[in-house]
Amino acid sequence: MAPKAGGTPPGGTHDYAIPFASVGTLLENYKERDANKIALVDVTQEKSISFGELHDVSNRIANWLVARGIEKGDRIALLTEERLEKLILWLGIWRAGAVCCPTNVEMNIAYVAEIVGHLGCKLAIYDADLDIKQMTEGIDIESVKFTSWSNDIAGDAGSDEAFAQIAAVAASPECDRDYIETDDATIFCTSGTTDKPKNFLIDHLAHWSFGMSTIDQIGLTEEDRTLEYRSFGWNSPQGLSLMPWLATGCTLHLARRFSHSNFFDWIKKYEITFSAGIPTVINMLLDRPTGVTSKDVPSLRLMSSSTAPLTPERWKQFEETYGINLLQFFGCSEGGWVCGNRHYYKKYGTVGPPAKHQEFLLVDEDGNAVPQGEEGEVTLGGPQCAKASMTAEGVWEDLDGKRVRLGDLAVMDDEGFITVTGRLKDLIIRGGVNISPVEVDNIMMQHPKVYEAAAVGVPDDIYGEEIVAYVVVRDGETLSADEINAHCAETLADYRLPKQFHFIDALPKNDRGKVRRPDLQEMWKEGHGSA
Repeated sequence: MAPKAGGTPPGGTHDYAIPFASVGTLLENYKERDANKIALVDVTQEKSISFGELHDVSNRIANWLVARGIEKGDRIALLTEERLEKLILWLGIWRAGAVCCPTNVEMNIAYVAEIVGHLGCKLAIYDADLDIKQMTEGIDIESVKFTSWSNDIAGDAGSDEAFAQIAAVAASPECDRDYIETDDATIFCTSGTTDKPKNFLIDHLAHWSFGMSTIDQIGLTEEDRTLEYRSFGWNSPQGLSLMPWLATGCTLHLARRFSHSNFFDWIKKYEITFSAGIPTVINMLLDRPTGVTSKDVPSLRLMSSSTAPLTPERWKQFEETYGINLLQFFGCSEGGWVCGNRHYYKKYGTVGPPAKHQEFLLVDEDGNAVPQGEEGEVTLGGPQCAKASMTAEGVWEDLDGKRVRLGDLAVMDDEGFITVTGRLKDLIIRGGVNISPVEVDNIMMQHPKVYEAAAVGVPDDIYGEEIVAYVVVRDGETLSADEINAHCAETLADYRLPKQFHFIDALPKNDRGKVRRPDLQEMWKEGHGSA
């Protein structure tokens, strides 16, 4: 089952476990199968919608959009936090053949108007609780607010609220629009906490392929009940939760955001079988134990961890503490799942084999495939990849058919499992020797008193770059530079040892939990590198 020499070559074949189908077809099928089955549950609002209701309201939304002059392929900004109404409107947008732009309003709000302007959206649908003036400042765009959906909302075509207008639209005839695999589907943002975010355009086949890779990794069926608490404005929740739900007709639960105090209560109440996870959540549940074990949540068979590295020690500790099977995945905005451990086989410390529908290849500096067992740069191709990317300045770059170089370094072992070893731009070049900061990070984090740690390269007159480390000590513990240095020296050669250790309260991260090494380098510069 293991891929050979570097991964799936360009031009690999893709046989989908579930044939591609559009939203209109899928919702019609689910309505006929069981109209009363619950489709979506908003655990924050404690409300839900059945597949029969979802079929009907998505069709009304599509007809409403058509009546407003929305053409197939037009872009619609969907400006809202995570709530049931967001996904209802999203499906209606797709049902009308339009492109959904779920700009993440939780990012730096100053960027939202700029992004929406660059995207050329024809309409903005926004949560009435948000400041639409700020989000569309300087843009000539029609906008309509929404409040709350219910299955008995009174129709009012003259209302200024979207769902009242939608309820006034006739339930029939069915919207006669549809889309094919290669039609544009979604434009979404990367994280934009401190930097301007980048946007990616993907088609419906990219969404479908991403979802099919997820289904292969977690073994999802129509009987599952899944939980997602991240922003659907990111590609990862779209591929991990939205598309597998849509493809299987299972029940998807969504929360406004993660809640440590409510997480296992949600699992129990709704009998969740699979939940999304990220290292920040995994670490939070470990460092603030809930006392819950798998006996208390027997329905939960699996959790994932993605968006940032998770050490094998923490991975094993979580499984031992909670008795819940945990799978590490590796993905990216421009290509969906890159790799993923499987529900039927996994290896600690790896991100799993290449994703089923990812044309994965490790290459050298010249773009040639590296032999299995040697480090190379991760490159991607195939149907999961984005069609285009847009810079922060609003300039589009065509990616269709091109292989994507991620800048991540990795090694494939003899069983086909991938270990990410670092990033090209993060490599520390000391005296001409390439040193991966991730390797140094992992050694530091094996110390029992270390909560988090990260190494970076800083300027050095003799070696060009030198290694310094930033360490977060566990609550209630004390740790000296000599102690952590002695720990690292047991494993790392002298030239790979950090020459300075700085103890800080928290590592700077973006809102997806990834360490911002440039911020640490700036921190070092501001302190002039003093220990």
